[in-house]
Amino acid sequence: MKLVVGQGLSFAATGVAIGIVLARWAAHWIQPMLLQQSAKDPAIYLFVGVLLVLVALVASAAPAFRATRADPNAALRAD
Repeated sequence: MKLVVGQGLSFAATGVAIGIVLARWAAHWIQPMLLQQSAKDPAIYLFVGVLLVLVALVASAAPAFRATRADPNAALRAD
């Protein structure tokens, strides 16, 4: 379970880091679309980054937890 969740969080953290860099780069074009919020507000970047990592944690932990409860012999016989 640790391997699957760790790999999922690794992919999520990499994606969030790349997304932050690209969002900062595109802030010049995004700013006119925002009403009263700055496109470079660090609180927004932090909130969205943490939210995405939490979603990735749940998305990778749920199937990993289900897989730990499965009987390996029954799973191998099913194929």
